[in-house]
Amino acid sequence: DDGAQLIPPHDKNVINEVNEIQSIDAVEFKGNEGLIEMIGADIDEIYLEQIKSLSLSPETIARQKDLKIVYTPIHGTGTVMVPRCLKDFGFENVFVVKEQSEPDGNFPTVKSPNPEEQSALEMALNLAEEVEANLVMATDPDADRVGIAVRDDRGELILLNGNQTASLLLYYIIRKWQENQKLSGKEYIVKTIVTSELLKDIANHFGVPCYDVLTGFKWIAKMIRLKEGKQTFIAGGEESYGYMIGDFVRDKDAVSSCALIAEAAAWAAEQGKSLYELLQDIYLEFSFYKESLLSVVKKGKAGAEEIEQMMAGFRNQPPEYINNSKVVEIRDYQTSTIRNLISAEETRTDLPQSNVLQFFLEDGSKISVRPSGTEPKIKFYFGVKEKLVSKAEFREMNDRLEEKLNGIMKSIGI
Repeated sequence: DDGAQLIPPHDKNVINEVNEIQSIDAVEFKGNEGLIEMIGADIDEIYLEQIKSLSLSPETIARQKDLKIVYTPIHGTGTVMVPRCLKDFGFENVFVVKEQSEPDGNFPTVKSPNPEEQSALEMALNLAEEVEANLVMATDPDADRVGIAVRDDRGELILLNGNQTASLLLYYIIRKWQENQKLSGKEYIVKTIVTSELLKDIANHFGVPCYDVLTGFKWIAKMIRLKEGKQTFIAGGEESYGYMIGDFVRDKDAVSSCALIAEAAAWAAEQGKSLYELLQDIYLEFSFYKESLLSVVKKGKAGAEEIEQMMAGFRNQPPEYINNSKVVEIRDYQTSTIRNLISAEETRTDLPQSNVLQFFLEDGSKISVRPSGTEPKIKFYFGVKEKLVSKAEFREMNDRLEEKLNGIMKSIGI
């Protein structure tokens, strides 16, 4: 009833009702049409007004209204709302990829309409080169996730991952809340447990609590519901390109995300910076965080058993060292335990049980392991960090962290 996804026990109760149906004849197709309420443009207007209320720097956009933005809906539903929303915010130089602006479930111009994959953004990147745009945004078919590309220090367009975009977005929003004197001490943000710890560092810096939840926006929405009327939700996000700003949409939403990403780009431009340079500034202030995701596919019954055995191995014989760094903490969300291997102290997690393991290392690295809930995969999330002293060291540090990520993968045998 708050517009969020179902969480236990309601999700299980619903599917149990479905599973009790033995025959198609038991399905009642003649429903009560009086319960159907058609919604139209009036709801669109309310929605767009709500997004407009999230704007934190309208005067900056007015000065940076000519910022060149390329957008592609990749044949999806974003084609209606994202350009309208950007226009409402005040951006006047938005270029939409025409070949991908028509909704089409066959997605004829891409192998996969996934904004996490560079191939899905090729047309947008080409258009951005043609019009000399500084920001590229691509939304997935149902417009709840967004991938972006920005220009680096060499002027080349590079794709950012979900953790980087989340860091930019949350840094901008929380900083502007502070500058606009909107922080009262009762605000908070939420991230999923596999998302970058950089978000927590940023929030802590501004005195804003950051809560961890299990993977999935239904858990972020649950946190909002629990704190409703007591604390104010600023924003939340996860590494898989989903972000939620404000609490009027209780799920990830790419329309509002595109608007605030563009606003962050305008705010950076006002200071003579690109989003890439702003990201470097964040790394200089909080440490250079680099993350990676590896999915190992194990098909069939034998594959499922192998995944089970892999989880059991990590759980029952956890490594003492990973890539020559000591494991200092193990979080097992299936048994709801947090073990500090330095003090030998054991505490409880306050999250629902889930088949996820996390290893925290002495050097600040984090490894998360979990089987996919929808595909025959086991997923490994890796996060490493080091102090960045100057922008001149950025590329060298990036390579060093890449080596560290590879070292961790090799160390755990994948």
